[in-house]
Amino acid sequence: MKCILMNKKIEVLIVEYDTATSVFTKIYEVKNINYAPYILKSFYIENDINDTFRTNLSEWFKGRGIPSWRDKLDLLLHRLNITAPYELLDKAFGLSLSDQYWLKPYDSDISYDDINFFDNDFDYAEFMEASFETNSKAITKEASLKTPNNTTDGMLKKAWIIENGTRYLLKSGYKNEILQPFNEVLASEICKRLGFNHVEYKLDTYKDIVVSKCPCFITKDTELITCNQIKKDMIRHDNVEDYEEYIKKLEKHNIENAREKIENMFILDFIIMNEDRHLNNFGIIRDVNTLEWLDVAPIFDNGQSLNIEYYDEEELHISGKGRFFYEVKPFDEIIKIVKNLKRIDISKLDDIVEWFDNLLHQYQYLTKMSDRRIEILCILLNRQINKLKDMILNNN
Repeated sequence: MKCILMNKKIEVLIVEYDTATSVFTKIYEVKNINYAPYILKSFYIENDINDTFRTNLSEWFKGRGIPSWRDKLDLLLHRLNITAPYELLDKAFGLSLSDQYWLKPYDSDISYDDINFFDNDFDYAEFMEASFETNSKAITKEASLKTPNNTTDGMLKKAWIIENGTRYLLKSGYKNEILQPFNEVLASEICKRLGFNHVEYKLDTYKDIVVSKCPCFITKDTELITCNQIKKDMIRHDNVEDYEEYIKKLEKHNIENAREKIENMFILDFIIMNEDRHLNNFGIIRDVNTLEWLDVAPIFDNGQSLNIEYYDEEELHISGKGRFFYEVKPFDEIIKIVKNLKRIDISKLDDIVEWFDNLLHQYQYLTKMSDRRIEILCILLNRQINKLKDMILNNN
């Protein structure tokens, strides 16, 4: 199928797309490489469309789909009546709620304004049911496959919905674990108290499942560019220099207080012991019209936190390590990148442990989380806050 890769209303590439494999088999013409997905620019050589560029274009497009490691993916695919996630990509022109890229059939007069999911409603009920319910039936309406749910990443079951005109993302826990939604709300509360820019998460329920719920933080004039895309322009060091080079990159693009904003993210990760700050869950917001880097993306995706490997009457057993660019390091080491901990008013978290305890007990009738586990989680959170208090006190 001959089509045009679009960035909102701007033509980027004229390509041949194989719908059976979701692979781009040919690039006919480069129309405007500046408006291409950021990750592709490092593979582009002017006047030379090579196989490397075409291959990475295909990888980028496939990467927009639901990943192979999505929780209970086989069941979801069965309910959607498809065999692989990439089959969903061209059901809705490859549109997403994270950016403005889409595939326009060649010679078609369809317009971005008519199809984008920021302005146009979509049918999500059957997809949500297929994602979250234990005994869901197969999807019956073709409209249910024309949604931004086709382009959601991550391992957790999730679904985009619309409430009062706002696009919200619902996420459940992983397999039989039910803590992740609560961690998202805890992280949101901590950020709000400490003044960190963040995505606001709340708890909701779908049938008898507790889910986290957050609004879309991208608009039809912006896109999320993850650190994973930006790093293609950076030399890999496998040490703290990766972090420093990333900060310099942000400052070069005139992002205000870039270092402090990234520090805030790692401060949060220390408090809640977030083990999964991978390179796709932080980045920057770019204006798709002007290509200006606007700001660091608000802090989001904090569910893999407070993970207790096991506990007994004597001791908590935890990994105590998180991700720091290409490394896995102890949280006590990662926090050292913060230049001035004294700027944090840790007293604003004085009653956060009690707040979290109440939240966990409030939904205990659904989660069946034991009192002992709730107690252990609160002990761990309290311990991290007290460690940070000591570090602030001793920070010079």
